[in-house]
Amino acid sequence: QVQVQESGGGLVQAGGSLRLSCAASGVIFSIASMNWYRQAPGKQRELVAKVTTAGSTNYADSVKGRFTISRDNAKNSVYLQMNSLKPEDTAVYYCNAYYRLFTKTYDYWGQGTQVTVSL
Repeated sequence: QVQVQESGGGLVQAGGSLRLSCAASGVIFSIASMNWYRQAPGKQRELVAKVTTAGSTNYADSVKGRFTISRDNAKNSVYLQMNSLKPEDTAVYYCNAYYRLFTKTYDYWGQGTQVTVSL
């Protein structure tokens, strides 16, 4: 049974930091691209950061220099360190595991964790 579970969200003042964690079970973590998305009220879900199996990372322009994604394959976990938070970072953050095996695509999502940044 696949489970993708985020944790670490909460309320923080602007300029503060939060660290999101995501634990994935039942997936082939070692071949999965691990991604963090977010969705603010009234907006589309957007990719915030991704880390490939080789450890390469990509970030949305809006978070470059402030957010850092990392993965621990031994723990089947991915993290998102968020610094210098801004009110516009307020959103539900989702963890995503994505990989292809032979001809099949696997795309798993967590339930999301709320991040609220106040002025």
